[in-house]
Amino acid sequence: MADPYNVVAVGDPMFEIVPIFIGIIFVIVIGSILISVFKGVGEWQNNEQSPRLSVPAVVTSKRIDVSKRLNMHHHNDTHHHHSSSTHTKYFVTFEFESGDRSEFHVSGKEYGLLSEDDNGVLSFQGTRYLGFERNKVSISGGEEYQGDYK
Repeated sequence: MADPYNVVAVGDPMFEIVPIFIGIIFVIVIGSILISVFKGVGEWQNNEQSPRLSVPAVVTSKRIDVSKRLNMHHHNDTHHHHSSSTHTKYFVTFEFESGDRSEFHVSGKEYGLLSEDDNGVLSFQGTRYLGFERNKVSISGGEEYQGDYK
């Protein structure tokens, strides 16, 4: 009588392919993370080595990049909790006297304070936005309104 526990294992292709596939995915994920880290460090170093410049510029355009993330949490077998979050990035494009343009990532507060066609002095270091000082313009030509406000 044959022993049922004395089975010679024949190579199942799934047991050979799946570990290789998981290893490839692991290498791709870790490689992507490392590339992102090195790019970020490289950009930071370039910005640190760049001079701080303050030049006349005009705000030519503004844009927003909104990314949405959906999450689903399992509390138990019958209850699911869905949530979502958004992340907003703000960008402003400035045009210099030479006609060149540069886009900078700015905070939401800066984005709200800037308006297209604002003239002023842009301060930046490499790709890092440092600030924008708007030129003061008198709306009423220097005269104050003397009438009644209604």
